[in-house]
Amino acid sequence: MKRKSWLSYVLALSLMMSLLAACSGNTANEPQSSNTPQTSDTPSEQSAEPPVTLTVGIFDRGIQGQPDLNNNTWTRYINENFGKANNAIVKFVSIPRSQEVDKLNVLMAADEAPDVSFTYDGATVSRYAKIDGIMELDDLLEEHGQQLKAYLGETVLAYGVYNGKQMAIPAKRTALAWNGLFIRKDWLDKLGLPAPTNQEELYNTLVAFRDQNPGGVDGVIPWGVAATGMNYTFGNLAESFWEEQTEEEFVTIPGWLRPGNKDYLRFLNKLYNEKLISPDFALDKTAQQADADVTNGKVGFFGANWDYALRQHISEPLKANVPEAEFLPIDTFKNYEGKYKKVAYNENGINVIIPKSSKNAELAIKYLNWMADPEVLFFLQFGEEGINHEMVDGIPQAVNQTGDNMQTSYLNLDYTLVVNGVELGDEEKNVKALAISAPGLEGLAELSYKINTTDTYTHYFYETPNEASIKFGKTLGDLNKQMTDRLIVAKPAEFDSLYDQLVAEYMEAGGQAVMEENIKLYQAQEQSKS
Repeated sequence: MKRKSWLSYVLALSLMMSLLAACSGNTANEPQSSNTPQTSDTPSEQSAEPPVTLTVGIFDRGIQGQPDLNNNTWTRYINENFGKANNAIVKFVSIPRSQEVDKLNVLMAADEAPDVSFTYDGATVSRYAKIDGIMELDDLLEEHGQQLKAYLGETVLAYGVYNGKQMAIPAKRTALAWNGLFIRKDWLDKLGLPAPTNQEELYNTLVAFRDQNPGGVDGVIPWGVAATGMNYTFGNLAESFWEEQTEEEFVTIPGWLRPGNKDYLRFLNKLYNEKLISPDFALDKTAQQADADVTNGKVGFFGANWDYALRQHISEPLKANVPEAEFLPIDTFKNYEGKYKKVAYNENGINVIIPKSSKNAELAIKYLNWMADPEVLFFLQFGEEGINHEMVDGIPQAVNQTGDNMQTSYLNLDYTLVVNGVELGDEEKNVKALAISAPGLEGLAELSYKINTTDTYTHYFYETPNEASIKFGKTLGDLNKQMTDRLIVAKPAEFDSLYDQLVAEYMEAGGQAVMEENIKLYQAQEQSKS
């Protein structure tokens, strides 16, 4: 009897399990709810296929307190919203910002470059396009990048075309201001001086900063500078010395040969030898020392990105260290026309490329296409309301920029590779958002943006790649930095001969070949327009 009861129990249990399985099977065959649409990019949670790893480059800017670049608020959002939907894991490959091109070259040579690689250097893209090191993207864009194409538009995409083929995806640049100049207003007020409006007035102001030390600091630095190419710039000082040129001369010859360029470097040499510039700037290869000097209140004047003095990693420690400190954006370098001529950005930003070694090109384009969605861009730039931003007059204002929520670059541009600058879908809102991202300094931000989008010019865009620039571009770029630093610190008596010697070496190292080809390309391009 016990055996019979036990068998009956087993049979009943088996029957119940069979009925449950049947019910489950019937449910699986029913139509899906309209609230849970299924797409080819949304695999089943029980997919038997292992996830694909999509590698994406990310700049390591070495900012103090930055989060794990592969595990933070933004990377988790990317993997949760793109990765899961595409059965992928997005892994970020760290690239030191100061070694952008060098590191990319090493990775490309070893066939280890990220599936989604990038560079600001157009000559590097041209070189890889020429040697067939990167993929043609026309077909991939057509099939998987319609949203991306619509967002960027033909004008921006044209900057990534080489010999008629789409070889790079340029980011859209929404903020066209580039460099700016900033001066300590509180120092000017203490000395009873107005903001300088030309070279001579600035020189006299720097001398007053050095001799009278209105900040009362040890080691006062009238003009804060870092090694050439490292965040800190000389603003539009060079343009203020350049003499009149034709358009062809202006866009084809290197800056070293522009009339007046030697005087521009001679002026900086004079400032250095009179102890008006950071004494060890040439050794500051990361700009960390310059940042420290600015935030510790030692610097009276400097040039950098148009909003650099207003960024929180500069403005907040400065205010903590020197509560009365205030940097004022100014226009001070007037040229022979009476204008404050300065360079602005073209409409394109960073160039995204897909190496030929990549096995995930389709997924890479899908990733960029996903990123072009307005909701995705908004989150990556501003995060979640109440946690990462607050709405002020309809404009998101960043908050809680610490720990995992910290953005390691302005507006998270290193994680938003399809755009350089704020993107709210409206130019007026974009400018307001730029200003509001500097809490407490909104008026100064608006002033700086206005100054640095006035009297501007942009770099000429050659539709045909310059083969000589592809060949010599990296060498010439390095020489530019080295030459500038050497000339600034040279002994005044040796300046002229050193300038002539270095320029001759520059032209011999490829500058002459690049210039000659520029002339041919410019003339052919302008003739085709007529």
